Amino acid sequence: MPRMLLLLAALLLLLRAAEAQPALNATLDGYTYPYPVKYLPLRLEGQRVRMAYMDVPPAGRANGRTVVLLHGKNFFGAYWRGTVQVLAKAGFRVVVPDQVGFGKSDKPALHYSFHLLARNTKHLLDTLGVSKAVVVGHSMGGMLATRFAIEYPAATERLVLENPIGLENYRRGVPFQSVDQAEATELKSTEASIRKYHATYYPNGYPAAHDEWLLPLAAQTRHPDFPLVARANALTYDMIYQQPVAYEFDCVRVPTLLIIGQADRTVVGKALVKDEKVLATLGQYPALGKRTAAQINGSKLVELPNVGHIPHLEAAEQFHKALLAFL
Repeated sequence: MPRMLLLLAALLLLLRAAEAQPALNATLDGYTYPYPVKYLPLRLEGQRVRMAYMDVPPAGRANGRTVVLLHGKNFFGAYWRGTVQVLAKAGFRVVVPDQVGFGKSDKPALHYSFHLLARNTKHLLDTLGVSKAVVVGHSMGGMLATRFAIEYPAATERLVLENPIGLENYRRGVPFQSVDQAEATELKSTEASIRKYHATYYPNGYPAAHDEWLLPLAAQTRHPDFPLVARANALTYDMIYQQPVAYEFDCVRVPTLLIIGQADRTVVGKALVKDEKVLATLGQYPALGKRTAAQINGSKLVELPNVGHIPHLEAAEQFHKALLAFL
């Protein structure tokens, strides 16, 4: 009985802590990023929108090179903080955009596509005077980085894919859902449901430090703006589902590094898969990493044993060592 009371008391403390967190609007106003945020104005499908980004100069002796860090779907640019610090110290300029529909960028209702996000990213680099960059993509950012490297090979010095999703075609195992269905699910999001999903990224147990990147997303669910966020989340889920890059890795023509946490089993739309036999065939990152490395001519594969979906957070030292060695 005392143990149950202690658990209930701990749960109440967590709930009160969550309630104490102020709600955040669709563009995370009031939430401070680790570096100054600037905005690029864009006109997309007749709408004026802003794309947020951080542009961090070298902290050490400048080497004249630029790295672009592309975030995953359930994240925003700030979670690259540790990687930015490592790269800036090594002399790199680091550009970290929040893609339109994510983070501090606007959340318009658009026909989202990786081609569009790649074009926006290229426009950002052109605006900043960056003609060539190392492009690093995590999770959904890996799909975007792949599209960027295929569409703009002359602007891509090197490509780094960190546990990218899209190494397989989800349409071959995950049932279809409409944008409206996805939006209805998103609107039900709570801190508890977000926490449950993010916990799957960590095979060795959810670290308390990850709350730094989870709580801002949870705070958005309590704001009147949340329907804008939910709609953008649904539209970008549809983008991932409808626009696989798995068949185009042989089109990549730039030096490429894959860093793959071997314990990752991320599957986009996993909750929709009711057949356990089908589910067992999806998200097998050890095999997917090898297959993708074989498809990209001359690529290098770094396998991180017992590491999940976010190596740059879970196994930062190993990730950064592999990244810097490749660069």
